[in-house]
Order: sequence, then C-alpha cells, then structure tokens
Amino acid sequence: MDNVSRDPVVPNSTNPLCQLTLEQLRRRTSLKWRTHPHDVLPLWVAEMDVPLAEPVAEAITEAVALGDTGYPAGTAYAEALAEFAHKRWDWDGLAVERTAIVPDVMLGIVEMLKLVSAPGDPVIVNSPVYPPFYQFVGNLDRPVVEAPLGAELRIDFAVLEDVFRRAARDANNPVYLLCSPHNPTGTVHTAAELTQVARLAREHGVRVVVDEIHAPIVAACVSFVPFLGVPGAENGLSLMSASKAWNLAGIKAALAVAGPEAAADLARLPEEVSHGPSHLGIIAHTAALRDGGDWLDALLSGLDDNRRLLASLLAEHVPAVGYTPAQGTFLAWLDCRELGLGDDPAEVLLRRGRVALNSGSTFGTGGEGFVRLNLAASPDVLTEAVRRMASAVD
Repeated sequence: MDNVSRDPVVPNSTNPLCQLTLEQLRRRTSLKWRTHPHDVLPLWVAEMDVPLAEPVAEAITEAVALGDTGYPAGTAYAEALAEFAHKRWDWDGLAVERTAIVPDVMLGIVEMLKLVSAPGDPVIVNSPVYPPFYQFVGNLDRPVVEAPLGAELRIDFAVLEDVFRRAARDANNPVYLLCSPHNPTGTVHTAAELTQVARLAREHGVRVVVDEIHAPIVAACVSFVPFLGVPGAENGLSLMSASKAWNLAGIKAALAVAGPEAAADLARLPEEVSHGPSHLGIIAHTAALRDGGDWLDALLSGLDDNRRLLASLLAEHVPAVGYTPAQGTFLAWLDCRELGLGDDPAEVLLRRGRVALNSGSTFGTGGEGFVRLNLAASPDVLTEAVRRMASAVD
C-alpha cells in the first residue's frame, strides 16, 4: 500500500511537483506509469510528476481547437530559444539562421553524427552516461569509446586528452558526444571546463556534438554555460529542447544549433529530417520557452527542495547510500555499493521494495552498484520511495 498523501490537488500551490495526487498520476498511460505493476512506485524514466505549464496547455488547446495539426513551418521555436538563452544564460550567440528543427534530441544527435563522421569513426563519451548514447551510436555503426568521469564526477581531462589523442591517431573523423548538464550525475560543466574541452578538441581534430537537453534545469547555486558560447567551440554542434524542463517528451521537437564554423555542416542536413518534429510539439515548446518562465522557476525551487529532502531522508533511513545533491537535471545518482546488493541494486530494490529506479550498470563504465532516481516527484512520493528502499535493505 502506498504511504503517500491522498489529499486532492492544491490549485494554489506554486510548486508544480505538489499539484497532482498519486491517484491522478497512476491514470497516466505513459512509459513511467505503465511499465511496472500498480504496486510499484516509479522513480526511474525522466518523466516529471507535474501538470503542463498553463501557457503550454493553452497553446496546445488553441491549436487543437483551430485544427492546427499540419506540418511544422517557420522559425518561432528557434526565435523563442534565442530569447530564452539571452534571458537565462546571457548568451546572444544563438543565431536563428544556424538552427534546424529535428524530431528530438537523440535523433538530432544521430543526424549530427552523420554530418561530421563516417561509419567506423569513434564517438567518445564520458561514462557513466545516458544509456541511449550507447544504443543509438552503436546502431549508427560508430564505436563508442569511453573517457570515464573522474572521482568527483567531473571531466577527467588527462583521460579525455589521452582518448582524443588515440582516436585522432586511429580515425579520420572522431567525435566527442558531450552531455551537458551531465546525465546521470547532474554535473553542470563550468565555463573553464568547457573551454578546455574546446581547446583539446581543436588540438586533436575532434568534433564536438553536445546534448544540452537539461540546460534549463540547474540548481540555484550554479549557472548553465552553453558550449557554443565558449572560445574555441565555433565548430561545435548542439542539440537543445524544451522537452525535459517542461515535461514535453510526448510531443516531440528539438533544435540543432551550429556554431559559426559548423553552419555549412548543418546546411547539409537532409530536408526530410525537418519532417520528423511534431507541429504541436513545436507550438508547445515555443510556448514553454516564451511564456513558461514563471512555471519553470517554481519547478526549479521545488527541485532544490527535493534535493535537500532526499539528502536528509537517505542520511536518516539509508545512511550507507552515497549521495551528493546534483547541480543540474532532476536526477539523483546514488552510490549503493555499501548496501551489499551486488552490481545491480535497482533489481533488488524493485523486487524487495517495489520502487523502480534505473540500474547504474546501463550507464556504462562506473555505473555498477549505482542507481538513478528521478527527483521530479512530490515530497510525499520521495519520502515513500526512501522508506521502501530502507525496507528492502532491512
């Protein structure tokens, strides 16, 4: 039985994470709520337990009322992202003419890799990292080469340079697929770190493609820095989207953004790629970026609270779990190696505790013994999840 509050929705709550009850959430038919049996509390896949931001809901509703469900057109999405980047990141380098709509971030990454590399060329990643990097890149006939993160879960530049050097020696078109902010660790790369990435990539002839899907989601104490905004990154390619920050994965759209020296590469993107994004998705993402700032601020405040709450709950109930609140994303990377549950503690926690988390081993080297927990839930749900983890360990 769920030990979670069953109070009705609190319409005047400013925290989007506190506006839906567990009963309402269980009526959802998305992956998060339909993969496991009803008695499992799902804190795994990156879906948030929030209602749509009101400006987004209004934009979609108006489009449906008009029957505006045709093919996407125009640059409204790119213009909205450029405005958002100026306001939030003090970055004016996002040129609308150097953007292209793509179906979503991962498919956009695939298309960028096709533009700047060939089958057999290595794609370098910082493990542990988002599992689809391995799946999509492997299916593209590019070998994945790991440059594991350092002990503090930040880029290890000695390791990265060594991997760059070897990749440049053995291949014509090596690519570095950077995750920024990093999933699953939540690390937000600094301007100095990103500048070092750009310098090393230039020095060794490595092209950089960066996944910045979590860019709007950072803690109050840090700032996101767009990779294309640092010196030396002019030949980089970025993928951005409102998907994660406003919970829009089900209405797909994303943008590929090119640095000035990569404009010719992006211009070679096949025209049919632009047919993949959803027109409703573009309408929703544009509304989120333009008018969803207040909603996002409330979400970010709620996530900051949840990070503190999770740290307190784990310290009290499962102190053997290692956790450092992340700087970005709505994900928590938990070190469960001291629990004695083997390489896949997520399997044990699901079986014994009926709480679903992501298995760290799917994130590549460095993930064994870890789990990824989705923080984008109500405080009551987080509390129940940790209670279940503790009962599973006991």
